[in-house]
Amino acid sequence: MAKAQFHKNQRVYVRPVGTWATIERIVPQWVKDMDEPLRIHYDVGLGRDFAAKELETEEVATLTHLDPEMEEWHVVRVPNKWRSAEECPNHPVPGTHPVVVTGSHEGGGWRVPGVEYDLTPDRVELQAKVIAAAPKMLVLMRRLADYARHNPENLPNEVMDLAQDAGALATSILGQAD
Repeated sequence: MAKAQFHKNQRVYVRPVGTWATIERIVPQWVKDMDEPLRIHYDVGLGRDFAAKELETEEVATLTHLDPEMEEWHVVRVPNKWRSAEECPNHPVPGTHPVVVTGSHEGGGWRVPGVEYDLTPDRVELQAKVIAAAPKMLVLMRRLADYARHNPENLPNEVMDLAQDAGALATSILGQAD
């Protein structure tokens, strides 16, 4: 399920075009038997609709230091095929389960078997959030390790230890030295 991340008349930076624009219209994509839209796109008057991951607010544009080439993974909700919402009221979002989209197409990514989700829905929900945030966490670990390596005199020993652990973990994931 999607929630609007921007509002009408909000000024946003459109990354694929490299310009600032104002959101003219919010365009939800509805799916039968769902209470909320599957996706939200934004019309900014540039000839096509843009996804939220292609837009940035002024605050984000000034504060972000994440690699713009890093993949944008995100969690989407899909309907349960094995149980209805009435059969699983204890699930975090009854009637749906998370899927982590890790590619440019909505079909690619991480899924969990229905039986596993039924056993520990809260655990699977946490896994989905962690997996979706993994690319950004990796960039942050590498930035912390790089900063500590270039400024060891400015950091307490405890922070240096954390930075070294972050660098070692990033290296083990990427298979290369920072």
